[in-house]
Amino acid sequence: MTRADDSRGLALAGAAYTMWGVFPLYFHLLDRSGSLEIVAHRIVWTLAFCLVGVTVRRSWTAVRAVIGDARLFGTLLGAGVLVSLNWLIYVYAIISGHVVDASLGYFMNPLVTVALARVVLHETVRPAQAVALAGGLLAVVVIAIGAGGVPWIGLGLALTFGLYSLAKNRVGRTAPPLAGLGVEAMALTLPSLALLGWLAATHRGTFGTIGPGYTLLLAATGVVTAVPLLFFAAGAARLSLTSLGLVQYLTPVVQFALGVVVFHEHMSPVRWIGFALVWAALLVLTWDLARRRLRH
Repeated sequence: MTRADDSRGLALAGAAYTMWGVFPLYFHLLDRSGSLEIVAHRIVWTLAFCLVGVTVRRSWTAVRAVIGDARLFGTLLGAGVLVSLNWLIYVYAIISGHVVDASLGYFMNPLVTVALARVVLHETVRPAQAVALAGGLLAVVVIAIGAGGVPWIGLGLALTFGLYSLAKNRVGRTAPPLAGLGVEAMALTLPSLALLGWLAATHRGTFGTIGPGYTLLLAATGVVTAVPLLFFAAGAARLSLTSLGLVQYLTPVVQFALGVVVFHEHMSPVRWIGFALVWAALLVLTWDLARRRLRH
């Protein structure tokens, strides 16, 4: 059975994707740090945020329940690894001047999510959705030919977050968002602490060495990361995986506008054609979903 959608789920997921859309503005301020250091800070400070939140809300019972459920705990740890890989690719794209490539990944996310819904969850793919998936595949081929290589940033972002969406959708409402996010952050906390310790010991880290403002920006990655993820977790539990995939276009629309208008990244004619094919595929998906909603 496909999970029924509700208006609150759409609002929560929409808020999360909108916040993710403006992330390039934030991470562009941290370009003096390497992507590994930034992601390590995101993981550590996200866990710290969750521990404080769980303590304030007195919900340690929920955390123990999640840890005590082997299947649930394993799913969340896997989700933590996937979202950490997504963060690494994304931060690298932002600080290396590939915001448009990052937006391509999130434009492709709905297509990847719908494909996963069919392959993994055996959800029915309607004819319009099949046409959209074919258009998305053609877009990747066009962009790859124009760039002279596979768009690895876009594909990596789309696949890692698509699989993360699948994991969170399967967890559903079993794990409270704050407890679930805390467990996800646990997955790579020890390696992250080891990396940050090594950077500090070798004087290669930027935390506390550039200025209090920059240090605060690094520490704030926990809050900046956790808030939209909590919104996303709550929204994903209330939506079907297919509908969740369609809401995702909010993020790349904002990112693409920032990449072209604010960061002045180059768009060749072939890239415009490729992006136009992706947008056309998304329009087909959106039209199909709107028609289905009106029918019901």
